[in-house]
Amino acid sequence: MDAQSAVYGIIGYPVAHSLSPLMHNTAFKELGVSAVYNLFALQEDDLDSFFQELKSSTSPIFGLNVTVPYKESVVRYMDNMSPLAQKIMAVNTIVINSRRDLIGYNTDAPGFLTHLTELGFSTADAKIAILGGGGSARAILAVLCMIQERPNTITIYNRTPGRLDALLKDLGARIDTSIVEIAPTIDDLNIAEAQLLINTTPLGMSAEDPCLIDGDLLHKGLLVYDLVYNPAQTPLSRLARERGARAVNGLGMLYYQGLLSFQRWANIQLDDSIKQKMREALEKGLHPCAGEII
Repeated sequence: MDAQSAVYGIIGYPVAHSLSPLMHNTAFKELGVSAVYNLFALQEDDLDSFFQELKSSTSPIFGLNVTVPYKESVVRYMDNMSPLAQKIMAVNTIVINSRRDLIGYNTDAPGFLTHLTELGFSTADAKIAILGGGGSARAILAVLCMIQERPNTITIYNRTPGRLDALLKDLGARIDTSIVEIAPTIDDLNIAEAQLLINTTPLGMSAEDPCLIDGDLLHKGLLVYDLVYNPAQTPLSRLARERGARAVNGLGMLYYQGLLSFQRWANIQLDDSIKQKMREALEKGLHPCAGEII
């Protein structure tokens, strides 16, 4: 990263809720770098032209994050991908080098694991339930299958079963997914026996969104990890706390994957003081609510 003005940002739809600009623009300011992190709300039809312009030598963009629903679809635009991104086949971080080559990384997976470690949760022999089948679910599912501390079972449910069939067929060509079971219905997730429930869907971002989980299945031995972080508390996390379960949102994962993204763009290791200010910027960006946030 040099002293010239540069643009970074996040692509997806919607993106107005994203807190990523808070942490990244804080880092740019602390480092004294002339750069800005913007939101790019793109429709599906916008992707081809956006990535075509991105390859231009006149483009000011040198790094991107990718969010819902494009983490899988941007793979086709990459000139190269990291080994982890190649295994997962989902990209949430793009580095654009001086030749305007697009290099894809997946920082969601290590970001998620780092936050789980911070929370003191051990995945070894755990029973895990996952809601959703998009790019975030793909990254989390893949990394849980690859780590040494493998869960006992992972049960996953998506409203479109065919999507999960295709997902497991694709991942199974590169990763041992033998511990994964597809739940035909949401009731088959076996949440009552699980130690970790992960919501990777966007349900909860809107106040009108329903909670898909029966509250009677939530229990004190369960950690509910809702990737939705804005709002800080969703109907699912609220219900989980009411039933005595531990509940956290996705702000921790956002923070850790964002650190990895920034360090990829800048090719530096950030000082702890800057990391702390980035985290504080995220926390201040959320409305306060009861319970554990990050």
